[in-house]
Amino acid sequence: MRIGLISDTHIPESRPSLWPQIFDAFAGVDLVFHAGDIHEFHVLDALERIAPVYAARGNGEDGSGGRPTQPEDPRVRYAWLLHLEGLKVGLTHYVPVPERPPNFTLARWLERFFPGEKPDVIVSGDTHVERIAWLHGTLCVNPGSPTYPHNYDTQLGTVGILELDGGVANAEILQLTEHGTAPFEWGRSWR
Repeated sequence: MRIGLISDTHIPESRPSLWPQIFDAFAGVDLVFHAGDIHEFHVLDALERIAPVYAARGNGEDGSGGRPTQPEDPRVRYAWLLHLEGLKVGLTHYVPVPERPPNFTLARWLERFFPGEKPDVIVSGDTHVERIAWLHGTLCVNPGSPTYPHNYDTQLGTVGILELDGGVANAEILQLTEHGTAPFEWGRSWR
């Protein structure tokens, strides 16, 4: 199973619609996960033309920064826990990676959003910084932002792909380019 990962699109503040490269990157995926700060749900409608969409409700949907609160939508929850390909896959807007004890720890977020079931994989967003990290036995994936990478002005950023196969998860980050996508270069300097 291939899942397209996206977060922090901030549409329409960042730009009127998603970059077309995103649709190319997600061609053939089985699902799309949006890890929040969607801002306007027409973004989910566009992504749903590719594959079924699950989305995390971020602070941008709850009226932060004077934005209007977005309505309830069956595709959007504060947290999802899905059983896929023999794995428990969580989706939420924010996960503290790296941890900042004592309050910002993965354990506290698991208690809050996934009580009773520890995900094998968690997809999150919020920071606009791409990251793939193992933390306490959980694969944590943040695809970054395709529109505001590292919180800079509008520019081509990143998305991710999560592959699940028989209880094994692998993730990769893709850099959007003028002509499509490229493997993400870790340590890349933005701007």
